[in-house]
Amino acid sequence: MSQPIPVPPPAVDLVRLSELRRRAADRVPDAASHDEAVAASQALTVLHGLASSPATAAQALALLHELQVHQVELDLQAQELREARNELEETLRRQGERYDRLPVGCLRLDERLLVLELNETAARMLGLDRTQAVGLPLGGFVAGDSLQRLRAAIARLGVGPRRTACPLMLAPRHAPQRPVTAQLAPDPLSPGFQLVLADERDEAPRPA
Repeated sequence: MSQPIPVPPPAVDLVRLSELRRRAADRVPDAASHDEAVAASQALTVLHGLASSPATAAQALALLHELQVHQVELDLQAQELREARNELEETLRRQGERYDRLPVGCLRLDERLLVLELNETAARMLGLDRTQAVGLPLGGFVAGDSLQRLRAAIARLGVGPRRTACPLMLAPRHAPQRPVTAQLAPDPLSPGFQLVLADERDEAPRPA
């Protein structure tokens, strides 16, 4: 069975339609000072009154059609925004999972070498829960001359290279010390540093 062809609203004089809008706006109180449901009910009452008058019926129907189209457009825009937000949230969730599951420890340090943030791998390497490690000095997790090596690497960053590396002896809480390779670079978004720790024991054997 064929679908009925939609009938467009009757053509109206744009000047009269504008005048009708003005008259309707004058009859509807300011929506900012009323509940939305009350304001919508009052608007429908005004529109019904205009449609009931032979002098304004055609214009009222045209205005109603325009309002319906506008409402559908708003609904579609809201749906697109919800879908875009859901997609963005899912992308951020996946990126967060990848960051936490990297095979290396990633930390962001301030200029005093306090831990600002870290991934789950770094937290395990330090022997602490991630929330416990935030705010602690990295110097409390290295042994021997590792802190001096790290400060020397920071000094090298100040004279040119965008990143540098040095060996460290990590001293995690409640676990044996472990050698790691540290990659250090300035934080591009704030004062401080980005630090990547790679466990040397996880490296594949080098060919003879």
